[in-house]
Amino acid sequence: MNYRPKKVFFGKHVFVVSGEVYEPAEDTFLIAHNLSVSGGEKVLDMGTGCGILAVLAAEKASEVVAVDINPHAVVCAKKNAELNGVGAKVETRLGNLFDAVEADEKFDLVLFNAPYLPVERDEGKSWIEKAWAGEKSGRTVIDRFISKASKFLIENGRILLVQSSLSNVEETLRRFSQCKLHAAIVGEEKLAFEKIVLIEARQ
Repeated sequence: MNYRPKKVFFGKHVFVVSGEVYEPAEDTFLIAHNLSVSGGEKVLDMGTGCGILAVLAAEKASEVVAVDINPHAVVCAKKNAELNGVGAKVETRLGNLFDAVEADEKFDLVLFNAPYLPVERDEGKSWIEKAWAGEKSGRTVIDRFISKASKFLIENGRILLVQSSLSNVEETLRRFSQCKLHAAIVGEEKLAFEKIVLIEARQ
């Protein structure tokens, strides 16, 4: 496996992506192109990877918390925040979903490019695989995220979640509704064998 770092460009930004960190792809850019942050907002970037969404959010946000289960990603995101001049606004944390967030923390916006692909049992063990492997249904991490996410939103806060059509988009909308969130598809990208869908959920 190639572990050499790569450079990824987005607009005026440049990101260095180490070999054990998920390289931004269509799903990442779907969120990036639909990302709207107002001045003074506090943002949680769950599964931050190389930190591209955290950096983009930090251009206007007052504070961004960037979380990842992958220790290589946490290091990478911190470096990219500094490289792009927003290091003082981005706090990186190592942890599994909301385990890295304080119980009383609240956010205006929560971002999550979730591990959403259905995989076989022997997949999803390497750091790279953990970024996209959602176990057999593709929903294991998505469902855990949805069950807790609303607790960390301010009043009128919102969530942007990206997933594949292979992992049951309708079930995601249903689960958000169960959590008293109004969810709708706000963007999509058609690929060869699937459709990548961006869902916004609001209180």
